[in-house]
Amino acid sequence: MSVNLNPGVLLYPRIRKSPFFYASRQHGVAMYSVYNHTYHARHYGDPVAEYWALLEGVTLWDVGVERQVEITGPDAFEFTNMLVPRDLTKCKVGQCKYVFVTGNDGGILNDPVLLRLGENHFWLSLADSDVLMWAKALAHALGMDVEIHEPDVGPVQVQGPKSGAVMADLFGESILDIPYYYAVQREVAGMQVVVSRTGYTAELGYEIYLHNASRDGVRLWDAIWEAGEPHGLTVIGPCHIRRIEAGILSWGCDITADTNPFEVGYGFEKTWMVDLDQDADFIGKDALRRIKQEGVGRKLVGVRIDGPSVGSFNDGAMIDVFPVHDPHGLRIGEVTSAAHSPRIEGNIGYAMVPIAYQEPGTELVVHTQHGPQQAVVSEKPFLDPTKDIPKRLARSA
Repeated sequence: MSVNLNPGVLLYPRIRKSPFFYASRQHGVAMYSVYNHTYHARHYGDPVAEYWALLEGVTLWDVGVERQVEITGPDAFEFTNMLVPRDLTKCKVGQCKYVFVTGNDGGILNDPVLLRLGENHFWLSLADSDVLMWAKALAHALGMDVEIHEPDVGPVQVQGPKSGAVMADLFGESILDIPYYYAVQREVAGMQVVVSRTGYTAELGYEIYLHNASRDGVRLWDAIWEAGEPHGLTVIGPCHIRRIEAGILSWGCDITADTNPFEVGYGFEKTWMVDLDQDADFIGKDALRRIKQEGVGRKLVGVRIDGPSVGSFNDGAMIDVFPVHDPHGLRIGEVTSAAHSPRIEGNIGYAMVPIAYQEPGTELVVHTQHGPQQAVVSEKPFLDPTKDIPKRLARSA
């Protein structure tokens, strides 16, 4: 049996390699998972050290697992606006939006970052679920004039307070003028890229989307590494401690096709994510209108959990959900994500519970890997609720 050593040739596509697989593994990957049918570096040995590197310096992530769905053609805007419950008439060309892809029942099929690259040109940068076939089937069934495919594009993330300095060395000072959740076309070392002010951290940061990624992935990685070394660039995996602090949800854990936006805090509180007043008849609109009128029976809440550290989430310590009981011993729900936050000096996470238990201060019992622990419902995000950190000007960082 031959061994595929060329990242541009996928001989065994059931589990793929990202365009940056061979470059990122040179930094000592300690654990992999599979995300979007692709090997995903979870961490490089010490997730807590990676957390501090993100907060205090600048970090590089292989996020080539964020597969893109590209939508173009005469009906691309109309179709994409029907695919998500957010009103895309409010999304300018060059702007990015966090969106849900919803099913007929209002369930969340994915929660990508949407990039609008042209009037009728969109990318959906996917979380860990298949949307390409869903979008193709919908377009065919509705007879819409669109082209939908997965482009040869791979993203990396440069995140942390010093990320602006690295990006300026790569692209020039003008890159620092990109507003939060906007994107621009750029070139670096002869490679065509899209640069966005986005990331999975709630820190100052950027994503670089590489065209011809299967060919140039290693070359882009090396260029970023060279620019970042003088600034102390560190390669890390996804920092789940930080994303839990920030209230960022993870598809497949905190949200799934069996949850709807109103249950997970988007809809009642953040009405722009589910705009029921827009003209577009998006998929799931009737179901979500009914859910809003009738209310929900459960809610995803923040929790603070006593006891020993539950780990960093991406270290494998939380191998299953943590059961949640009321003070009388009745099982009422489960913790979907949890980690020990060094800054908060305690365990934090999210739990799906009946709405009778949603109020902050409600006492619970969470069964962690250390046994039953006292817990309390808490507001989320746990830190920086107005996202002042990632919105700040890169020039002032």
